[in-house]
Amino acid sequence: MNTKQIIVTVIVVALMGALLARPIKGLVEENKGANASTDTEASSAYTFQRVSDMTKQSINGSLAQDITSLENKVAEARGEEKLALLAQLAEKWDDLAKYAPQGFIYEEMAKISPKFEYWLKSGDAFRAAYTNLQDTALATELNRLAIQSYEQATALDGNNLDAKTGLGAAMVTGTNNPMAGIALLREVIAKDAKNIQANRTLGLFSLQSRQFDKAIERFKTVVELKPDAESYFYLATGYENIGLKNEAIAAFQKSKELAADPTLSQFIERRVEELSK
Repeated sequence: MNTKQIIVTVIVVALMGALLARPIKGLVEENKGANASTDTEASSAYTFQRVSDMTKQSINGSLAQDITSLENKVAEARGEEKLALLAQLAEKWDDLAKYAPQGFIYEEMAKISPKFEYWLKSGDAFRAAYTNLQDTALATELNRLAIQSYEQATALDGNNLDAKTGLGAAMVTGTNNPMAGIALLREVIAKDAKNIQANRTLGLFSLQSRQFDKAIERFKTVVELKPDAESYFYLATGYENIGLKNEAIAAFQKSKELAADPTLSQFIERRVEELSK
């Protein structure tokens, strides 16, 4: 497995502890967020450079130096040369599975050349970055930026289902009107019942709101279309929470087969052992 795959599979284990305990904003309980002025102050604190510098602290020093060197070249470049360098920079962060700075990079590319592709990639990167992030202030800002990028993408192509799915997901977690986001996701499903991202996203929200039967149906669809360790893990979690132990064990074992990562495999072994008692 490459570095990004290992990071993703390890995150699945940590994710489940927080997932079921965290309500969807405004959907499971009333919103108790900070006031607008506090949100504005938090938002203005997170620039691309600050987020990049924060992220560099978590990576190898040599890699951080390479990225800084490339950032310096970007700062001096213009036009097509700048776009090419920004694309290189985004790829470096992608290899490290560090999505917050990548979101800012695609946003900058979209501002230089307002293409649908750049806005969509910006939204996707911001959404990947804020999902499961422990820093709530930064997560709130990245969620806001994801919505902003997806709105730009849908303005350029209102029929694109990937952009609609991303916008719907970001609206559920980042606005006081989560049902509008759910409605967007259902629009996607109405047009494409087998849409993997929309089913997966609705499945996650069903887990968070403890609607386990609905989550199971969503993740059954996902694993039929594109089986992966994470989706089987979520499917198993749904089964476990409604007391279907045999089904949960079977799904956990499929997750283990596909994970190929020792940390996740060991965690699953413990879950299977407990469910088998």
